[in-house]
Amino acid sequence: MARSVTQSREGTHEMTLIRRATAADAAAIAEIYNDAVLHSVATFDAEPKTAEDREQWLAEHDERHPVLVAEDAGLVVAWASLTEWSDRPAYSETAEVSLYVRDGYRGRGIGHELLRAAIEAGRQVGLHTLIARITEGNAPSIRLAEWAGFTEVGVMREVGRKFGKWLDVRVMQLVLLPAGA
Repeated sequence: MARSVTQSREGTHEMTLIRRATAADAAAIAEIYNDAVLHSVATFDAEPKTAEDREQWLAEHDERHPVLVAEDAGLVVAWASLTEWSDRPAYSETAEVSLYVRDGYRGRGIGHELLRAAIEAGRQVGLHTLIARITEGNAPSIRLAEWAGFTEVGVMREVGRKFGKWLDVRVMQLVLLPAGA
């Protein structure tokens, strides 16, 4: 899809391709996601996923709901997905965006580039609205969503429990303009 140059604390470097994920990426996607499952509140999943789980998950994503990956020197270092918000027809133009960056690659601008690509993918397939659900206390993800133009539409109080603590979830929304608008 695209190559980009990103800025990090170490300086400017070229980031490799942002592209659609394939089944061959399932193990790397699981590895990145499982770090969040085991060590953060970025997801409320409590059990790690296998590569086979992620292959099935990838197969459930269609042209309107892609999964994208970012590579650095051939290594998948981040992924983003657009997932159907609801199976009710009235929500067919709305998707939820998720994004995870491999430990050791955060803070390099990869999340910005990947989120930008996911938003553009949503525009290209005619989605109207993207939703992000971000656990309170996840300041980097909130800043990233705000940078991309998402605005807070509400907070769901104590809707998840992880690591023995009740957690709030901030709901953020981006209304997309058509491509070229």
